[in-house]
Amino acid sequence: MPIAEIIAIGTELLLGEIPDTNTQYIARTMRELGINLFRTTVVGDNKDRIAALVREAMGRSEIIITTGGLGPTVDDPTREALAQATDSDLMFHPELWESISKRFIKAGRTPGDNQKRQAYIPHNAIIINNPVGTAPAFIIITEKNAVISLPGVPAEMKTLLDISVIPFLQQHYNLKETLKVRTLHTSGAGEGWIDERISDLETLVNPTVGLAAHSGMVDIRITARAANEIEAEKLIINLETEIRNRLGDFIYGSDKATLEETALDASAQCGWKVFCVEAGTAGLLNQRLSTLQNPTYLGGCQLPDNTNSLHENVEVFRKDGKADVVLGLSVTLKDNSSLIHLVILAPEKDYDHQVNYIGHPDNAPILGVNLMLDRLRRLKGIEPTSK
Repeated sequence: MPIAEIIAIGTELLLGEIPDTNTQYIARTMRELGINLFRTTVVGDNKDRIAALVREAMGRSEIIITTGGLGPTVDDPTREALAQATDSDLMFHPELWESISKRFIKAGRTPGDNQKRQAYIPHNAIIINNPVGTAPAFIIITEKNAVISLPGVPAEMKTLLDISVIPFLQQHYNLKETLKVRTLHTSGAGEGWIDERISDLETLVNPTVGLAAHSGMVDIRITARAANEIEAEKLIINLETEIRNRLGDFIYGSDKATLEETALDASAQCGWKVFCVEAGTAGLLNQRLSTLQNPTYLGGCQLPDNTNSLHENVEVFRKDGKADVVLGLSVTLKDNSSLIHLVILAPEKDYDHQVNYIGHPDNAPILGVNLMLDRLRRLKGIEPTSK
């Protein structure tokens, strides 16, 4: 199975001016093709640095995919850099220049010498015509490598990757396998607690299991490699069933499921309307619940920071009778920690619990919201503390 690397090119990426979404998209594509991704890198618009990085990547990976630096300006050095990295020269392609010129003329513009730079491609490279832009892409095939250069504009990159690069990789490397990933989402249990119960599964080779911890939540990633998607799905289902048996209702969903969606669905099944009251959270709980546009959620109220009478304020909103469930959440700085106060007033059970959080204060509201949503989703059988 070939190994791939992705190199995102652009000084604007290094300066943090724009996010690197291209790498994420390409990485997911490599996964779906069953190609192992070795490394991703970001480099600025410097010819020598790009060339050195590509040479280095060629020494350890069969497939190198670059994005960016194919524009018409002087600070678009990818063509020159890849020619240098592969000991090649740039070659002018009249047919590319004609195609580029036609696109400019069609748009009512006159192409100049800058645009002509885009018609120079490394010698012996396979040209990838760009039907959605002016910058042609290309593939350089060496004895050990396929170096693929794609535009940095996300829409152009995605189009060329899908219509040209994927078919090339499938044929050139005779790809027969696929990778499939399922992510199980948990809440109410810490990473260490979960690890104790599935650590033996984390040593498996295929499928593999990995953990990713968040504030109040832990994701369990299952990755399976097989000859086709159906076989990969079978491997995942078998392992997923085992994990669910071990962790029970600490798992609230998979893949695109969200904790707030699961929590409101649980209330909807009981026929309960929900309202929230919060302080010291910048309205984060209300934001998370409001985005769902679920009629079960009636809205929220923001109290002043450092509100001490949370339970009393929550009682006020229960007495007005509009909501069946009133959630109260406050986050207060206390010495070198944050005090998270959770109050839930519900038809069958009330809940009042405090957590002393010693992590970064900025994470306290996130943790508080996730703890509250976890309690809401399991309201009929609320447990007093997290694992």
